[in-house]
Amino acid sequence: MIKITLPDGSVREYDSGVTGMQVATSISEGLARVALSIKVNGEVWDLSRSITTDSEVAILTWNDDEGKSTFWHSSAHLMAEALEELYPGVKLGIGPSIDTGFYYDVDFGDREFSSDEFPNIEKKMIELAREKNAYVRKDISKQDAVDYFTEKGDQYKLDLLKDLEDGTITFYTQGNFTDLCRGPHIPNTGSIKALKLMNVAGAYWRGDVTSKQLTRIYGVSFPKQKELNHYLEILEEAKKRDHRKLGKEMDLFAFSETVGMGLPLWLPKGTILRERLTDFMKSAQIKAGYLPVITPNIGSKALYETSGHWAKYGEDSFQPIRTPNEGEEYLLKPMNCPHHCEIFKSRPKSYRDLPVRLAEFGTVYRYEQSGELHGLTRVRGFTQDDAHIFCTEDQVKEEFIKVIDLVLYVFRALGFEEYTAQISLRDPENKEKYIGDDEAWEKSEKAIVVACEEKGMNTVTELGEAAFYGPKLDFMVKDALGRSWQLGTIQVDYNLPKRFELEYVGADNEKHTPVMIHRAPFGSLERFIAVLIEHCGGNFPLWLAPEQVAVLPISEKHAEYADKVFAALQDAGITGFVDHRSEKTGRKIRDAEIAKVPFMLIVGEQEMESNSVAVRRHGEGDLGTKGLEEFVKYFKEASAV
Repeated sequence: MIKITLPDGSVREYDSGVTGMQVATSISEGLARVALSIKVNGEVWDLSRSITTDSEVAILTWNDDEGKSTFWHSSAHLMAEALEELYPGVKLGIGPSIDTGFYYDVDFGDREFSSDEFPNIEKKMIELAREKNAYVRKDISKQDAVDYFTEKGDQYKLDLLKDLEDGTITFYTQGNFTDLCRGPHIPNTGSIKALKLMNVAGAYWRGDVTSKQLTRIYGVSFPKQKELNHYLEILEEAKKRDHRKLGKEMDLFAFSETVGMGLPLWLPKGTILRERLTDFMKSAQIKAGYLPVITPNIGSKALYETSGHWAKYGEDSFQPIRTPNEGEEYLLKPMNCPHHCEIFKSRPKSYRDLPVRLAEFGTVYRYEQSGELHGLTRVRGFTQDDAHIFCTEDQVKEEFIKVIDLVLYVFRALGFEEYTAQISLRDPENKEKYIGDDEAWEKSEKAIVVACEEKGMNTVTELGEAAFYGPKLDFMVKDALGRSWQLGTIQVDYNLPKRFELEYVGADNEKHTPVMIHRAPFGSLERFIAVLIEHCGGNFPLWLAPEQVAVLPISEKHAEYADKVFAALQDAGITGFVDHRSEKTGRKIRDAEIAKVPFMLIVGEQEMESNSVAVRRHGEGDLGTKGLEEFVKYFKEASAV
């Protein structure tokens, strides 16, 4: 007998060799019907695999990310089977699941392929799915695998086999399709009830631009048709909320190929939005004891060699700027932390000075590949709300908790209600990716875990997601459409202070190395604003809206009063404009609604005589007439953070 520990902590005994499906069935028939895969001691398996030792087990369904991943991976194999039937002789590359479904890279030979052929492929996939063919796993020797794909004439699978060791290779077969794959997969194709092929793109084999370009077909699938329908509705809404579209319509930002790819230009309205966010954060930071600093946009190459950034990212960064002086090289600033280390080092410190909290809205530059650039979410120049806290080891937990409180305050103020805190640790199997010794990493990882426990936070842990110099707490925020974004990060770092030889004099009159906490609640202003635009569909919180009111005179004879109203609003710190166009009032209202101006103040004869304004609110309609002072008071209450 073996002991199986379930997620709720309960323990059940089974015969050795019990399968995941048998465990699911023993819990409930309903669970067995929706089970997709099983997690055994942290590793995802097929439900058909036997468990032979005491194990921690979780049954994965569509409600689990790993369950979805299994489902979509199996859907990629289903698409490959359909492609082989419809296009005899095609060669297949790789077909993984991704966050939004799956894809398969395909070599169609000399045949031209387009999305016009999607309906036929979808029809064939559903036809094959209804056969309810089992996904069958088979261990196979490397030689047999080579023989199989040599006979099939599939050079891409043979290329993949070169990197695999004998004894670790598995095939999966469903219906008439067999693939080189480590799995896992769902029990059978019958679970795939609804699917949609989304788009087609080019992809070089194994990312090598000198190799052949394959056709990458993206798709998504679901256990129920209504879930696919809902997904497509969300996609349609996402198109309407796309920050690139709204940013253009609302005159927030622009890009210019003449200026350079991935380098956003902030237009006046976007600049107001950006500065309001900056002022909001500066105010919160001052209350929390942060000190403002400013550092240059470039630094000597030696600075980033000391920090380790050049060794880790140098090849993917903007290349060094060489001066007329021989051997003198500078880099566009890729990170703010080395500069802040030097500020800390600029004068002696005592333990009484700690913690030192340095904050900067620092612009940094990273050379992203052109194909990876995407609006404001992936750019080459961006501004971080960066701060670094230098503290004693005893102060780490308290300071870390204070930063968590600041991050959550920011989320609440901007309407982000749902989030997951992800503890991102180093990959214990690949330590060469990171700098620093094991002791420093263990201390910093423990500090994050203890702080989260003390705050009572629900967290998930991800191995291999740490920064190269330390572990971190990442906040994965859900927007109004249910999509997850990584916003806000806090990192504990024992390594950079050592590399920069930072020190303070302790109570024992000896020199000690401080611990460094990196934090950025926004992350980058560019990415944060992009996510915020899509989250609220351009309907910003009132305090943040670049244009808060539109004063709409009914006719030219009311223009002078409209200007008087607007001047009073400006004196009260309210921004906006007067629409002096010779358009009908209905047109002015409609245009202000489209521009998502929060308030429209209509002024005519009656309002002139009573020193009032007729108030309309975006999305709500007529709020009646208010005296000018009354409206200002109402606005202040409505815009409070």
